[in-house]
Amino acid sequence: MHMPRLASVPWNAAWFEPWRASGQRVERSVQHGLPVWQALNRHLAAPVHFVAQGALPPGRPYEQFVAETGQCPSRDGLHDLFNGLCWALFPATKRALNRLQAAQIAHTGIQATRGAVRDALTVFDENAALLHAPDALWDALERKQWALLFGALRPLWLQARLVVFGHALLEKLTLPRPPITAHVLRIDGPAVSHLPDWDRWLAGQLDSGQLAAQPFAHLPVLGVPGWWAANQDPLFYANRQVFRPAGTGQ
Repeated sequence: MHMPRLASVPWNAAWFEPWRASGQRVERSVQHGLPVWQALNRHLAAPVHFVAQGALPPGRPYEQFVAETGQCPSRDGLHDLFNGLCWALFPATKRALNRLQAAQIAHTGIQATRGAVRDALTVFDENAALLHAPDALWDALERKQWALLFGALRPLWLQARLVVFGHALLEKLTLPRPPITAHVLRIDGPAVSHLPDWDRWLAGQLDSGQLAAQPFAHLPVLGVPGWWAANQDPLFYANRQVFRPAGTGQ
């Protein structure tokens, strides 16, 4: 019997909270012998049907295949397991993102380098996190004012919510390390309160040009208050290789 092996996922970690229930169900089925694509179909309601990776014809761009067939080729492993979970939790956003990816491929074809637009779409798909937060928190994050963000403004994190979106980022966080950094996109709008609202709002906001302009803030996710015990010590934020000053890149 085919028995895919998955690395252990620390589902109790704070960043996995939105993914925990569905992820554990899928993981149990995989550990009992189902390939990832079958386990995803068994447990998730998603706008795509998951299929084995071999269903993708040689030379066919993955994003184009998903957009044209409604089928999502999935390999055995955490990367595609988390991608499937994202299709279920953020169906409208993932569909909108896939359409933008397929449209860009149709416009430019497959080239040696992705180009600014496809790069931005990939960064969002793979490494984004979504933040709903008071203005003061967002402003400090954009400016990389770490001492302010996690010091004087620390109580404001009780009014904020960060949700990891990118499936590669989720995979990285199965082995958490302080340097793991998210590309954070702000969730805004008066109607936004629950994740289905986030999904609908975000799907309506996604725009290739906007993403190509890199509207992201960089956040080492283990710095989020309540997410990592070590960050209760202010010295945690003194590592300039992790919490880099403004003007020094990511």
